[in-house]
Amino acid sequence: MDATNLKTYESRSITRVDALAKVTGQALYPGDITPENLLHGKVLFSHQPHARMLSMDISEAEAVPGVVAIFTAKDVPVNEYGLGFRDQPVLAGLGSNKKDGDISRWEGDHVAVIIAETELAAAQARDRIKIEWEPLPIVSDVHEAMKDEIILNSFFTSNIVQHYKIRKGDMDAGWAAADVVVEGQYTLPYQEHAYLQPEAGVGYIDEEGRVTVQIGGQWTHEDREQIAHALGLPEERVRVIYPAIGGAFGGREDMSLQIVLGLAAMRLHEQGIDRPVRIIWTREESIIGHHKRHPAYIKTKWGATKDGKITAVSAELILDSGAYVYTSNKVLGNANLMVTGPYEIPNAHVDSYAVTTNNVPGGAFRGFGGPQGAFAAENQMNKLAEALGMDPVELRLKNVLRENSLMTVQTPVPKGISLAEVVERCAAEAGWGAATKGRLEQGGKGEFNSLQSLVSDSKSLRHGRGFACSFKNIGFSFGAPESCDAIIELYGKAEIEKVILRHAASEVGQGTHTALKQMAAAAVGVDVDLVELDMSDTATSNNSGSVSASRMTFMAGNSIREAAVLAQEAWQNEERPAIGKSHYIPPKTQPYDPETGVCMPNFAYGYVAEAVDVTVDIETGHIRVDRVVCADDVGKAINPQLVVGQIEGAVIQAHGYAVMENLQSKNGRIQNPYFSQYLIPGIKDIPTQVDSVIVETPDPVGPWGARGMAEMPFLPLAPAVVAAVHDATGIWFDEIPLVPYRVVENLRQQNNGA
Repeated sequence: MDATNLKTYESRSITRVDALAKVTGQALYPGDITPENLLHGKVLFSHQPHARMLSMDISEAEAVPGVVAIFTAKDVPVNEYGLGFRDQPVLAGLGSNKKDGDISRWEGDHVAVIIAETELAAAQARDRIKIEWEPLPIVSDVHEAMKDEIILNSFFTSNIVQHYKIRKGDMDAGWAAADVVVEGQYTLPYQEHAYLQPEAGVGYIDEEGRVTVQIGGQWTHEDREQIAHALGLPEERVRVIYPAIGGAFGGREDMSLQIVLGLAAMRLHEQGIDRPVRIIWTREESIIGHHKRHPAYIKTKWGATKDGKITAVSAELILDSGAYVYTSNKVLGNANLMVTGPYEIPNAHVDSYAVTTNNVPGGAFRGFGGPQGAFAAENQMNKLAEALGMDPVELRLKNVLRENSLMTVQTPVPKGISLAEVVERCAAEAGWGAATKGRLEQGGKGEFNSLQSLVSDSKSLRHGRGFACSFKNIGFSFGAPESCDAIIELYGKAEIEKVILRHAASEVGQGTHTALKQMAAAAVGVDVDLVELDMSDTATSNNSGSVSASRMTFMAGNSIREAAVLAQEAWQNEERPAIGKSHYIPPKTQPYDPETGVCMPNFAYGYVAEAVDVTVDIETGHIRVDRVVCADDVGKAINPQLVVGQIEGAVIQAHGYAVMENLQSKNGRIQNPYFSQYLIPGIKDIPTQVDSVIVETPDPVGPWGARGMAEMPFLPLAPAVVAAVHDATGIWFDEIPLVPYRVVENLRQQNNGA
């Protein structure tokens, strides 16, 4: 093998390996899988934010023609699960072997699984299950929950399930040195993942007797571990396969149907029924039944000298964890780090909390705590710039982290930091400082229709521009075990004729499998057409870790390189096939010190900056994002077209978060679980123009220098939009989404106070 293949990589935008099957409809998503002799399942939600089950009568449901079986809490061997803590029952109800397993703490708790010959029969039976509940106090406000007057989950001794601290420097000295102090209180909303494919899957016993689940997910081996634990089985008795997956964004990190499908397959098999079971959720079930982006409440105070150097930052950040932890403790870790922004701060005092309520659980969502932290930090920077009379780009360049900078956790940033260059590149590409008229010629062309049938009055339009930047960890953080496995097999005689890559990485729409194929070809030194993929099946691959934390390109690339070296050595030893198996472990990270927060939080980062131009109709409150310039340091673009796709997708998703997605929850119940009421950006709502700027500063330990990047473009968008709306109207908005009624209300309040 030519060793240079491991040192250089030529970026190449090849067609996605799954493109043809998906555009022709040949790709099978979990809901498309229809094996012979198929049974159908339905899940009964509790619809109780907080209540104890007193009785359950399934006799009428069992009598529905076509019903094969009904499984409840008593049928689950080990009735618990959870990514970080096993604090949630698989099925809440009577007969559970989990303490207080008869309590529903969230309206989406599962209480029964109905299996029938048809979906209709399963649905009819589900509706005939009779349950008597004892209502318990519903605590839906995080501030009330923090008082611990009612402990909502007996798995913990407090509703505050995680508290992180950062203590750096001398706060009194920091405030004394400040010529300007800016305070802010920010409120961040839920966000629904809104992936194209609602939860669906098939459970069965495979030819080797394994409980097998075909479903969409982000971590095959973690799914397998949780299924095996709940079913009381060794992991080798469970198999997880990911077919085509219609989006994830963190929404498939936690369990949805994985365990109940495995439970149904196992219990039916025990009854002598070896038939596959399929469950498909409706959109309403999907919105109610899986976690959301955490709502956040942030109080923060920033000080700076008249020359623009930050002297001190304090912050209190509270995340609504909902009824169960899911990944709240991990999301909180990121938010705690990012609420002070990507800046050199000599004095910092931060307290962050994740708090149990009876609301829908908060969990992983693109950015993983970063959007909440960045919203506060970047708004504070823009407010400081205004208070100092300083350009916001200039202010950032005075304070951004650079090589050898110490973060607020008092350790240096890993080598390869490029944030100053990314900020400068973004500003240059955006023509920062250009006149408004010139800016509008580049974006925001055409009439502005607040409503499709109504052209806005030009006298009501205001134009503005905003800027924000951020950074995002690559890989698992704060001491979490991190590794990635790959298997490469080389086939042929004198020359390599075929390469097989076996890898567990899931393809959730971002193009992972395409990038991995390209990296395998480069690592072995063959044409990409010689590489075949065997992906996302626990029976044929080892643990890759999750497709999350912007980690898979970085982690898989390094594991593929290691496997390629081992396979090539076997090839040179004339082994046929030549097989290389790797277990890549990146540099170690460290957890927060419980009192000071001192740690090495991450082994790598990506860096991003965005400039946004907007038009605001001050009469109707509608906002049009005319242009977004997004500069991302990806280290090395393995496939530039895929990078651009991720930038555009993240910007549009963040646009929804910033201006229109408005999930409402009241007393623990979601009020608008339909796309007719929960609005996501349509084709006429998205930014008029998105300019993707790919920056390539190699990461010293990334494969060919590559960093992960899929989350980065999300983080700065909302604060950049808020800054642009402030530039247009003179008003700061400390709460999103910037839906029209909120914009108009604030405009009127200012006018009335004038």
